[in-house]
Amino acid sequence: MIDRTVRDGTAYLVIGSVRGLLSEVPRVLARLDEFAPERTAIGISPDEVEGLRTYFVGTETEPVVPLAPTEAAEVRALTQYGEVRVPNPTYPAILAWGRDRGIPVDPVDPSDDRYAEMFADHIGYTELVRRTLRERRLSKRPPTPSTADEFAVAWGEPPSERGGSARLAESREAHLVAAVRALEGRPSRVAIVVDRERFDGVVAALGSPG
Repeated sequence: MIDRTVRDGTAYLVIGSVRGLLSEVPRVLARLDEFAPERTAIGISPDEVEGLRTYFVGTETEPVVPLAPTEAAEVRALTQYGEVRVPNPTYPAILAWGRDRGIPVDPVDPSDDRYAEMFADHIGYTELVRRTLRERRLSKRPPTPSTADEFAVAWGEPPSERGGSARLAESREAHLVAAVRALEGRPSRVAIVVDRERFDGVVAALGSPG
């Protein structure tokens, strides 16, 4: 986990958490308690939040979660750093944390339909081939750095710094920051929790003019 506070009249605590790693959950929740936000924003879509609240928050049993081959490879590789859960346990824990404390938790990623449009806008055929080849390469030979933090960053890197995947990531973070700045009630303290590989992009987008 990594965090940083960005201020522009509002104090934004940005937390980057390694996706799927169970040991991240208590660290994230402890940091949220310490910061005491008025609202908390999470980097997933409203569609995903609906599914998490229905099937994974406060339920006695959980459904089996099917994984794509690349997702399964990521989970297997991440187990070298500790216990891994699917879906990512951090977001259901934050939803329960907010419910118990009366703190609103807002999904601020694009909807699934909007993300599909953004993907089509930025990812052409050549970039799609690059992404596919990179996913196959990662699945066969995943990175093995010394920390989970470094693993998450290495796994989430786009195929190139200036290609369509990088522009898609920038567009996604710009959407997230715009949604955070549009939260109702003009909160003075907002926590933002995203997957670790998105942390730098979100911090950079928050530093841009609103």
